[in-house]
Amino acid sequence: MNLELINPHTMKILIAARREDSIRSISNRIGLSYGWTYKWIQDLARVGVFRLTRMKIYLDESNSFYRETLKYIRTNFSKDTSFYYSVLNLFGIKHCFTQTDAVFIWTNGGYNISRYRDFYPIFIKVGKRDKKLFEEYCKKLNLSINSKRRSFYHVYYLDNFDLTYYNGIPVDALEETISFMKEHIYNFEPALEMIKEIHKKRINVKYKEAITNVWAD
Repeated sequence: MNLELINPHTMKILIAARREDSIRSISNRIGLSYGWTYKWIQDLARVGVFRLTRMKIYLDESNSFYRETLKYIRTNFSKDTSFYYSVLNLFGIKHCFTQTDAVFIWTNGGYNISRYRDFYPIFIKVGKRDKKLFEEYCKKLNLSINSKRRSFYHVYYLDNFDLTYYNGIPVDALEETISFMKEHIYNFEPALEMIKEIHKKRINVKYKEAITNVWAD
């Protein structure tokens, strides 16, 4: 294996690359300048990962460097919950976080509920037109969809949906998230108070734990 080609940029390129692609498209998906993306793709082409034409690049999925690098990524990251979150942008699909994850995002990570290491659903919406592409990426990286254990994507495939960005993250609008919390008030009453304070929203909710000072004799 060529050690000089093992770096975060080439790993992102190999994750993001489709069977037929373009340097410009990969550059946009991985958030790297066109020049540097071009440089690394040229280097990968020299070891046989890509075949380049004037307008297109073609991925050789049987290439040994490609297969070994993907094996390394699957082995080390496919069970990592944070990887499920961070890798979505590399897919280049329409998606946003919803329900419990929207609450988590709008509370700045301050409220998470009913999730733990052995059961961690990640709630997302995905455009129906991107369903096949999304599932191909998940298969490529050994990421679980609608499972019942460990980390997995709990996916809603929709024809169309609105999204907004909060701290650069695609998510349901704040008002939609507040409506979801009100529908499940027993789970999200503390989060509503957090939203009220963080985002200065006028929400009729009071959830404060009483603090009792116990004085010793």
